Amino acid sequence: MRTPLGWAAARWTLTPRALRWATTAALLVSILIILTGALVRVTGSGLGCPNAVISCETDSLLPTAELGIHGIIEFVNRALTVLVIAGVGWGIIAARLQRPRQRWITRLTWSQFWLVVANAVAGAVTVVVGLNPWVVAAHFALAIALLAATTFTWHRVHEDNGLALAAASQRPLAWVLVVSTLILILLGTLVTGTGPHSGDSSDVPRMAFRWEGVAWAHGLVGAAVLVVAAIMIVRSRGDAREALVRRRLVIFLLAVALQGGLGLIQVFTGLPEAIVAIHVLGSALVWVGALRVLLDADPLLFARARANAGPDTI
Repeated sequence: MRTPLGWAAARWTLTPRALRWATTAALLVSILIILTGALVRVTGSGLGCPNAVISCETDSLLPTAELGIHGIIEFVNRALTVLVIAGVGWGIIAARLQRPRQRWITRLTWSQFWLVVANAVAGAVTVVVGLNPWVVAAHFALAIALLAATTFTWHRVHEDNGLALAAASQRPLAWVLVVSTLILILLGTLVTGTGPHSGDSSDVPRMAFRWEGVAWAHGLVGAAVLVVAAIMIVRSRGDAREALVRRRLVIFLLAVALQGGLGLIQVFTGLPEAIVAIHVLGSALVWVGALRVLLDADPLLFARARANAGPDTI
């Protein structure tokens, strides 16, 4: 039985350019919503909207004057979910209406849809439980998972199909780099969940860690990420076929070093809100950089597949 998208694909075709624009939009909004989420936290606007759905109040779609600036900030973050849905939906349609069919790309775009749904549920639960720091951390982890899916899709759609497979020699270290970067980011959620920026008032519970301890662990893992990136750069020297991976690694190493500098500035200046928000944005960009290194070092991962025609289920 043919689905509506299957029916549409049998009649219309979208160009690869449309798919590239769609995946770019999805990637940008998935980064933007991480930034606005950070702004919600550092401005104490996490409970600015009492309602757990997109509208701030049950009798008003828009935030009322009584909710103040916190209601506006929280509402803008929620409203961005609509843009995320639009970007992801555009990607699903554009991927399905390609000819020949690229099944991996279609599956990746659908994974984004389910991650958006999971994020929306997590956001609602976050409000219901009064910004429990563990739920907030899980919400951020789901946003990072969505960013991974949009990055995978964007990279594979935009890459040069003639990319050499020589970079596969770096594959094991690339996986170490991505896993250590993920640990670094997740430790960052513990640092935030233990620190002063609870997302609302001082009454919001914090994680039962010693802030200095998790901050040190976060910094040590960051140093380990730098070491892995440096080793990969050295291993790729003198091999012209790995020039692309080497360029990505140099940019990645610089980004992580800048993040480390921002982290030190936060510690010595009392965690100012603006620097914390920039640091969260930087973590999203570092995550994208690590994933792109992996995708170039492992060219067959989520590679585009030239698919056959036939009955479709999605």
